[in-house]
Amino acid sequence: MARSYQLDPIADVAFFDSAPITHVIDVKLPVTPARAWAEFTRQNTLDWCRAIKSIQFTSPPPYGVNTSRGASLGVVNLAEHFFVWDEDTATGNYRNAFYATSASVPGLKRFGEMTEIRPAVVGCRLIWKFALELQTSAKAVTSFSKPTAAQAFKTVETDTLRHFAKLPTQS
Repeated sequence: MARSYQLDPIADVAFFDSAPITHVIDVKLPVTPARAWAEFTRQNTLDWCRAIKSIQFTSPPPYGVNTSRGASLGVVNLAEHFFVWDEDTATGNYRNAFYATSASVPGLKRFGEMTEIRPAVVGCRLIWKFALELQTSAKAVTSFSKPTAAQAFKTVETDTLRHFAKLPTQS
């Protein structure tokens, strides 16, 4: 059985702006907000990203607060817990956020993501925030260094734009 390292929870969404390491992907997608939300909240989501091996919801639908999910990023496996889940189909505003409860590698103290989808004049706007805090003893871990992380995030952004450009524009 693989080793698991417990992470601290994220108390609120302010962490996505105040964490020691943050990254934001803020892009326009050529699909409706509902279509983008459906892609980000389906089983096996992010299968378009080269940096991600698999993502599986481990809670049954419908998904919401307290939903759990497992992610395999190749070298790291995460157990995820959603603590925010807002869907406003009338306005086309969607948001969810999770924090990792455990990781298969040491060195992480807290990690999470928040995904927001909003209407735009054409298509929708995706604001995808990543927040990370390392254990004090792991500050020099190169795999989480800013240049390495920036390249990984750029790959995720490029793959996401490519994926949504291929989808039909209506949900």
